[in-house]
Amino acid sequence: MTQKKICILTETYYPVIGGGERQAQALAEGLVNNGFAVIVLTRRSDASLKKIEWWEQVAVYRLPPVGNGHIKKWGLLLTSLPALIKLRRQYDLIFVSGFRVIGLSAVLISKLLGKACVLKADSLGEMSGDFFGAGLARLRLSPSSLPFKIFLWLRNNILRRADSFVAICADVATELVTHGVNAGIIEKIPNGVDTSRFRPICHQEKHQLRRILEIPEQATIVTFTGRLVSYKGLPLLLRVWREIQRKHQQVRLLLVGSGGLDIHNCEAELRAYVSTNGLQNSVRFTGSVPNVCEFLQASDIFVFPTENEAFPLALIEAMACGLPVISTPVGGVKDILQHKHNGLVVTPRDFRQLYEALDLLIADRSLSARLGQVARQTVQDRYTANNIDREYAELFAHLVN
Repeated sequence: MTQKKICILTETYYPVIGGGERQAQALAEGLVNNGFAVIVLTRRSDASLKKIEWWEQVAVYRLPPVGNGHIKKWGLLLTSLPALIKLRRQYDLIFVSGFRVIGLSAVLISKLLGKACVLKADSLGEMSGDFFGAGLARLRLSPSSLPFKIFLWLRNNILRRADSFVAICADVATELVTHGVNAGIIEKIPNGVDTSRFRPICHQEKHQLRRILEIPEQATIVTFTGRLVSYKGLPLLLRVWREIQRKHQQVRLLLVGSGGLDIHNCEAELRAYVSTNGLQNSVRFTGSVPNVCEFLQASDIFVFPTENEAFPLALIEAMACGLPVISTPVGGVKDILQHKHNGLVVTPRDFRQLYEALDLLIADRSLSARLGQVARQTVQDRYTANNIDREYAELFAHLVN
């Protein structure tokens, strides 16, 4: 049997840290384990990254433009075109993780070369155009401006010619259909997590891990993981935390991640708030770290007060570690959490609800333990990486037959 070959096209890739990057990396490695040959085309977002290198039997090609900058992301639309043509013998199917703009390159080249093409939205608003709102505002434009509406109409007419779309949650599937995608080519596949790696650990292991990570052993540790961006509800979280740490003495908040290249980066604002309000002893910024799993395993509670989310990989990673979680009923979270069954659900931007949820889990250890156990079972039932890899393998095998 001829080995099937996949090209993953994505804006950024490991070692850049983020939910989308971790998911793309996990899928690449999962496909290799399922017998596929995989290459990755991505942007060289840092000059220190090599142009070509191998990660776990996956060849990663990094293309210009090089370096930070929101405009540079659009450059990948052009540089990916010749790269896809040059590497055409190394793939049968192009899979785009986060199709926003680069989906255009994938669809055009797939039609030119007779390859299959699958588009996946990593965020809500990619098909509707709402995703581009913040970037357009910097150019003094809006999603309703005529130039953008013309671009969106042309882009969507091309994107709809893809062979298949992957919807990671019900809201994404609805958005795709609303904007003209044939429901018959939409596959509903959520993101997955490696439950052998993201798993609960015993009390003794947790204390050992806290010593290694320099986390207070006796404190109640509340953790957020992900990009430090405004739409994750982090400015609100810090305002709530200011009151929580006044009531509960032995508590610490870990913010695991950085603002990165995201246009909504609010890391500087968060650090300034912590400094101005004297929260340095109860809030720790870890920066981008390769061992997110260890920080989760060393924690007691996970908080994710996001305001806009397609599918929260960080949330299911925390649930897989057996943590009680707090989040909001937006996007893919609605598909995952049931209030007081496998987590606590609070209204976005609601100070009082977020405060009360944190206060409750910090005070009620039996409730925290029960919610954490059910959270772990939820992930094992639906979101394991092995099951998700198998679903993608079946889809890709069908399309390249």
